[in-house]
Amino acid sequence: MDTQNCFHCGLDVIKEDEIIFDAKKFCCNGCKTVYEIFSLNDLTCYYDFEKSPGATPQDINGKYDFLDNENIVSKLLEFQENSTAIISLNIPHIHCSSCIWILENLQRLQKGISTSQVNFPEKSVRITFNPEEVSIKTIVYLLGSIGYEPYISLENYETGTSNIDRSLTYKLGVAFFCFGNIMLLSFPEYFEVKEFWLDQYRDFFRGAIFALSLPSFFYSASGYYVSAYKSIKSKMLNIDIPIALGIIVMFVRSTFDILMDYGSGFFDSLTGLIFFMLLGKMFQIKTYSFLSFERDFKSYFPIAVTKINTDASEESVAVYEIEKGDRLLIRNQELIPVDGILISEKAEIDYSFVTGEAIPITKQSGDKVFAGGKQIGKVIEMEVLHSVSQSYLTQLWSNDVFQKNVEQKHKTITDRISRYFTPILLLIAFAGFGYWIFIDANIAFNVFTAVLIVACPCALALTAPFTFGNVLRILGKQKFYLKNALVIEQLAKVDTIVFDKTGTITTNKKSNISYEGAVLSDENLLLIKNVLRASNHPLSRMLYDYLPVPILQNKVTKETKKLKVDAFEEITGKGIQAQIFGYQIQIGSAAFVEKTEEKNIQQTSVHIKINGVYYGKFIFNNQYREGLGELFKNLSSKYQIKVLSGDNEGERSTLEKLLPKGTELIFNQKPEEKLEFIKKLQQKGKNVMMVGDGLNDAGALAQSNVGISISENVNVFSPACDAILDANEFQKLNYFLKLSKKSITTIKMSFTLSLLYNVVGLSFAITGNLLPLVAAIIMPLSTITIVSFVTIMSNYYARNK
Repeated sequence: MDTQNCFHCGLDVIKEDEIIFDAKKFCCNGCKTVYEIFSLNDLTCYYDFEKSPGATPQDINGKYDFLDNENIVSKLLEFQENSTAIISLNIPHIHCSSCIWILENLQRLQKGISTSQVNFPEKSVRITFNPEEVSIKTIVYLLGSIGYEPYISLENYETGTSNIDRSLTYKLGVAFFCFGNIMLLSFPEYFEVKEFWLDQYRDFFRGAIFALSLPSFFYSASGYYVSAYKSIKSKMLNIDIPIALGIIVMFVRSTFDILMDYGSGFFDSLTGLIFFMLLGKMFQIKTYSFLSFERDFKSYFPIAVTKINTDASEESVAVYEIEKGDRLLIRNQELIPVDGILISEKAEIDYSFVTGEAIPITKQSGDKVFAGGKQIGKVIEMEVLHSVSQSYLTQLWSNDVFQKNVEQKHKTITDRISRYFTPILLLIAFAGFGYWIFIDANIAFNVFTAVLIVACPCALALTAPFTFGNVLRILGKQKFYLKNALVIEQLAKVDTIVFDKTGTITTNKKSNISYEGAVLSDENLLLIKNVLRASNHPLSRMLYDYLPVPILQNKVTKETKKLKVDAFEEITGKGIQAQIFGYQIQIGSAAFVEKTEEKNIQQTSVHIKINGVYYGKFIFNNQYREGLGELFKNLSSKYQIKVLSGDNEGERSTLEKLLPKGTELIFNQKPEEKLEFIKKLQQKGKNVMMVGDGLNDAGALAQSNVGISISENVNVFSPACDAILDANEFQKLNYFLKLSKKSITTIKMSFTLSLLYNVVGLSFAITGNLLPLVAAIIMPLSTITIVSFVTIMSNYYARNK
């Protein structure tokens, strides 16, 4: 029967059933329809990435009618506000670059879809769409029509589907079965025993050996062939090319030996080689997944939120302690960490972290608010619908919008080694084969295969990920949470450190506060305290905690101490203006309340103005963090230290005594001036680390090479930062920087160790003193050695503080 391959899905096309369209053959109308859809939307380059990448679309009419039910749809959605909704769908058929390309171009197939992003390892696509223009049901049917039917299980959707890929386990089992039985059948051949029955059935045993080798050769080793083929096709030589070549050469040579009755070949070595290489791969995967779990910072995430207890008291709790039904207080600029119902009368929510749209959305009491929104304006209260999704907060922190364009040096090193390593390795293998073939054909084939196997740079490729993975785990346990492994390398390059003052080198928990000015009545104190309650600025939090709770029996506070704030605006770097029961309150800098400060009085202060009348100022004699003097002394020997502050120069003399001589102090800096200061340092060639509190410093944190946000106990989320440091561990900053440098040293040492191993292994292989089977056993051992080395060294450096 005459068959060819379908242009879309690659399946066999029976001549009698073939469908010709646009000079291309298709196996069914479904594949032809998909091609038509792509062709009409100018998406035929889908077929340029992979040959026949598509799947035959199935008939799914009526299968997803349940998506007409709004209650079901609301459970599937991650986010929905007005004209923006987000859903993540599991797509089992995702398998190649063509799949990724078409799924990330869904907006060209369907109006209403704005973006779609593929998570290849999890085989899912995250789609942002306008529910007013397109429904989830339409999107699902679109995906089905192009061969990417999603898997939707309402029962498992909350916890996610558990699709465990066991293909490597199956391949390893088959390889082990083949290897063990071939070794058993080959045993008499090793001793060349002359025995009647063995001689009589020698051909049968060799035939059995050949048959047993086929599953291992074609199935267990298939991953190496596919990887090598894709590597050659993409014109990027990876290490699987010499491995695949070595396996094929051994199989061909062994088959030739059996057919020509030269011997039983190398099928025992071949199947042993495949088994031990798969065993090494399994070890790598298991070890790395363990490290990935160990360094998962989500369980330590330091963001906290204010919880309102049943007795109306307020306490700061970690986000992962929040439960359904809890009542939360969300201040100005705080991130909403959970889905919930708005209790307050009105709120303005900025969802730009989620949708990219910066226009705030107005919500009324009883409306649903989603995690990821940022509260703007007066304080609000909400009731929790679901416990916190920390993976969602992590997703926001790792959003591509906030990624910095940093040099990925350790990847470049690994890629460079792989790029040159493979051609050099092939050259050595063929040179060795060419030399030995004229001396001894058996040795020639052994040399060729052993060289290809023993010099596998798997250990080289694993060095950086394992080192950085272990360091991330160590730092996470010490409450220093990095966005990703690249931050470690950037930390190692830092030569200049810029510190914010208020809330960074000073603590929000301790401050000696005094008041100068007209006497504030209990009524005025209550107004001030309720305005401060909505702010997250370090000075606002300190003053809020400092002020007493007035006990009044007048028109303002007959019923409650918590007053309704009618209007609230916090102007970054200046102050707050609010309205309560017709009272106009201004709290902030002298310039903000239009008070001319005497030039000879330089203090950190917050000024108060009520209904246009200036009352006075609260003066802050800041308490600096414990161990600050010693920390700066240690840092000053290796780094340039600079301190930026939005305050005036009132504490210059105190800081000069505390900080090392020559430390640059710059005061009266607005947020945009801090950013410009960082930029000027970078233009001079400096690698700058900015340490701030994540409020007024967001711009500077984003501009710096490494931005570290100090976390006290407030839920201020700054996706622009590269790391979050628990305030209690601030004095360990020098230790963290030293550990990052030592991790780079560890990588260089392990690179050297790997190269040394390869040189020694090649010297044995090229001289014919290393059998392919021994090389296959040594290869995973080298991986174990490198992984153990980097783990031991990084743990050693971590202990030496």
